Amino acid sequence: MNRFLFIFLLFIATKAEAQTSALSIADSLYAVGNYSEAIKELENTAVRSETVLLKLAQAQKANGNISAALKNYKALMESNPERTLTAVEYAKLLSSTGNLQEADSIFTSLVKKHPMNAGFHYQLGLIREKRKDSTAMNHYNITILLQKTHQQALIKVATRALAGGKLLRAERLSKQGLETNPNGIALLSILAQSYYYQKEYEQAIEQFEKLIALGAGSEFVHIKTGTAYFQLKNYEEAIAHFNSALDYEDKNPETHYSLGKLYALQGEYKNSEGHLLQALLLKDVLVDEELTSIGLTYKLQEKPKKALAYFNRAIEENADNERAMYERAIAADSYYEDLQTRLKYYQEYLRRFEEYGNPDLVLLAKRRARDIREEIHMNSTASGTK
Repeated sequence: MNRFLFIFLLFIATKAEAQTSALSIADSLYAVGNYSEAIKELENTAVRSETVLLKLAQAQKANGNISAALKNYKALMESNPERTLTAVEYAKLLSSTGNLQEADSIFTSLVKKHPMNAGFHYQLGLIREKRKDSTAMNHYNITILLQKTHQQALIKVATRALAGGKLLRAERLSKQGLETNPNGIALLSILAQSYYYQKEYEQAIEQFEKLIALGAGSEFVHIKTGTAYFQLKNYEEAIAHFNSALDYEDKNPETHYSLGKLYALQGEYKNSEGHLLQALLLKDVLVDEELTSIGLTYKLQEKPKKALAYFNRAIEENADNERAMYERAIAADSYYEDLQTRLKYYQEYLRRFEEYGNPDLVLLAKRRARDIREEIHMNSTASGTK
């Protein structure tokens, strides 16, 4: 063999061996998370082969040097555009850094080359969604057609169906995903809500309880579960879940209001009063319904003076609150001794609501007003006789 040829081949072999050794060292450093040293080892490699460029880009990405990683990915793709997996990595990194148009272009090209690849359609859907492009949902739907158990695409499509009120579709898609992943939190939540909004409360509770058992409880989950139990008239469980909701957020006036109403239904008027008052304190704007509820609680506790005060406040907030005006007359009837004063409250109610109010309440008010008038007449006659 020619001496010079032998030296040349030996030189090439030595360089290849050195590069292999450098790559092996870099791989070891990368594997233990020592990205900076892995980068140094790769940058000292004499030949920037495709393998070196790829590993360098990956280490730079892991180390947070994104601009350098993008530069090396780009160089690698320019030298070999057919590297599909590298193109995927590059496009994902572009997308994560806001370079959406370039990322879109890469995945669009990949989808054209590999139209049956569900993953590529899903990634293109993610990019289109970021770009607020309505075609994103088309790619999510294609993903599911190609891979019916694709969890993330199912979540996207089922969430859209739930938000759009397509409850049966949301139910079907979430069940489809749960067949292969029964403990998928997002799909369990969608399924629970689809049942809830269809008023299938027992089935909704079953799914919400699964979420809680999996450690995915939240204020939202407990409120929905509590409301479902309320609809089934299981007030004890409803109270338990609304109290659990307060563990997540104790300053939600709606939760306190719901507890106030539930405790009243259970006859626990002190607890009812406490939560209704808390709801009022937390409200930025007073709402006549809450004021009426507190008045009713005091009425049930046979505290007509306090009840009157809250019914008056409710009427101040909303002069068309018929229930508050009727209940105010009842409270006044219990509190005042003077018959004329009692009659006045019923008359005020009837002036406002006799024509278009609740027929049952109007009838009761008329009967009581008539009875008071008769009592006044009888007292007047008895006084005249004397």
